[in-house]
Amino acid sequence: MTSYTFNRLPLGLALAGMTSLTQAAGFALVEQNASGLGNAYAGQAASAQDASTIFFNPAGMTLLPDRQVVMAGHLIKPQEEFNGSSNIGGGDGGDAGGLAFVPNAYLAYRLTPDIHVGLGMNAPFGLKTEYDSLWAGRTQGIKSELKTINLNPSIAWKANKSLSLGAGLSIQYAKATLTNQAGVLGPLEVEGDDIGWGFNLGALWKLSDTTRLGIAYRSEVDQKLKGNATFSATPAANGPIMANLTLPDSASLSLGHQLNPRVELLADVTWTGWSDFQELRIVRASGAVLGVTTENWSDSYRYSVGANYRMNNKVTLRGGVAYDETPVSDVYRTVRIPDESRTWLAFGAQYRLSNKTSLDFGYAHLFVKDARVDKREPAVGIVGDVRVVGKYEASVDILSAQLTHNF
Repeated sequence: MTSYTFNRLPLGLALAGMTSLTQAAGFALVEQNASGLGNAYAGQAASAQDASTIFFNPAGMTLLPDRQVVMAGHLIKPQEEFNGSSNIGGGDGGDAGGLAFVPNAYLAYRLTPDIHVGLGMNAPFGLKTEYDSLWAGRTQGIKSELKTINLNPSIAWKANKSLSLGAGLSIQYAKATLTNQAGVLGPLEVEGDDIGWGFNLGALWKLSDTTRLGIAYRSEVDQKLKGNATFSATPAANGPIMANLTLPDSASLSLGHQLNPRVELLADVTWTGWSDFQELRIVRASGAVLGVTTENWSDSYRYSVGANYRMNNKVTLRGGVAYDETPVSDVYRTVRIPDESRTWLAFGAQYRLSNKTSLDFGYAHLFVKDARVDKREPAVGIVGDVRVVGKYEASVDILSAQLTHNF
């Protein structure tokens, strides 16, 4: 292999997000409970409806019973179809969205009348997409996958009757895998993983007997992904690689208002700091640069409103809508993450089996704006650039269930 070929290695986005369509903008996952899905996750930093508040705002643990466990699961099905062409020919790639299962679990415990501790386990980023092996953009990406596991020990303190404060530590494992076609060199697979850490902070104010205001912050998590590039037909080109990746920070401002004994109103604005994602630089163990991908992402906002209606002592109905901005501009959009803004329409329900146990269900449909791609990239094993031009039509369906038990 020549240095020229290595420098044209299209790895930039491969280790960055690995998800051409995730459910929050970029490659984040907002699906951290089922109880909030029915509200399109409106007001989650203020609602503190169960132990999943450990993720959204740890201060909310002060509103929970003495001991509570939450277990939730989400079936997420993106549908993403490309219509276009490239200068090397090939098909449209089929439906690039794959069905995924995302679990969450939380445990909250009251240590003293004013201090609560908790532990959360979730996946803040991830999913998987895969095109047909001979599609038009096969040199820019075929299979893309990101898996994360986040452990979130937390503590909350009730400072007074109206103010609670919370904090947590995030210990996050990330693993990325991709494949693409490298021309005469055959299929290429790249893998890398690492463990990073960050933190989250929150505050919850009781403004009145009927109104709560929540503010929460989750820090960046820096990852130094280490792994290997493997050319199946050219073993001499194989070797270790490294890529620095910063998973973004976020901040939320939420409001919850009990309009009357039956109706609760919720609202939320969440900012995500995607502007840190300006480029991804891939290097070998020797320090030689394998590839640099310019990203130039922008910070984005998510806006949501929702409502709960308590029908009776057993059943509560939920509804919500949200608008989620994309951080990706038309100029820098790629086939690996052809992200666009999306609108959420969600509904759900809670059924209380007893004073200690409840079940939550939620469903959301995401209407994703058509994403246009015009991407020209050097390709390994091919003379000249490969240009992919076309449009993506996409949508997402999410179905979630949750068990909450006090003990």
